[in-house]
Amino acid sequence: MTQRTWFITGSNSGFGRQMTEQLLAKGDRVAATARDTSSLDDLKTTYGDLMWTAHLDVTDTAEIRAVVKKAFADLGRIDVIVNNAGYGLFGAAEELTDDQIEHQLATNLVGPIQIVRAAVPHLREQGGGRVIQISTYGGQATHPGASLYHSSKWGVEGFMESLAKELPAFGIGVTIVEPGSAATGFRVGSSRLASPMAVYDGTPAAMTRGIQNPALPSVSDPSKVAAAIIATVDQEIAPLRLVTGSDAQRYIREALHERLADVESQEVSAASTDITAAS
Repeated sequence: MTQRTWFITGSNSGFGRQMTEQLLAKGDRVAATARDTSSLDDLKTTYGDLMWTAHLDVTDTAEIRAVVKKAFADLGRIDVIVNNAGYGLFGAAEELTDDQIEHQLATNLVGPIQIVRAAVPHLREQGGGRVIQISTYGGQATHPGASLYHSSKWGVEGFMESLAKELPAFGIGVTIVEPGSAATGFRVGSSRLASPMAVYDGTPAAMTRGIQNPALPSVSDPSKVAAAIIATVDQEIAPLRLVTGSDAQRYIREALHERLADVESQEVSAASTDITAAS
């Protein structure tokens, strides 16, 4: 079995932690990055040299460039880049502060973009590799009260889909992962809420105010999601988008059907704006 080397952001929690554990257990090397690397000490103790760790704040572009450069220098080769770090910001658009908006986009959108920009020259020079972006079904479907979270995920999916057309010439593949609800601590541990405004009480935008309720059910098993993500690297033709969880499948399918119906209903009106050929 081929040993691969993985670079994972946010490797101390959620799908990043699950992937790190499974990869190390099967003998792969992991460059595990996080804002709190002490939470990885148990794995470092168990797996030793299979694990390379570094502090990384994905909102700090200078640190991204330095850490990615050092990881490739120290490890010689990295086969897979996994953008996992991120969090959810919830609340009506009007309820959010400027700082909340800027930090959400810096973490979920600009950070992954800069990780990829730092890594692609190395991947290209070594003859190829893979980029995996952990997104959400909310990168294709939307809910009220999550406009900035959706903005960050729709944006990063657009970036990654474009990359998937730019990079195959260099042997670099891209997969976007779109999980549904999973028991990762995303809702309770890492999500952030806006300060509520009374005017939104009882409106659809208020639905996300309860997202941190630990009693809310989850659909997907995080360990199974992590295994499914890892398995894509062994596929000769990996999917551009990997959907995990029956809830994610349902939400995405409904959203795509609605958008397609909307576009198809405008076929005549769209054509009516074309330049009329001179007779």
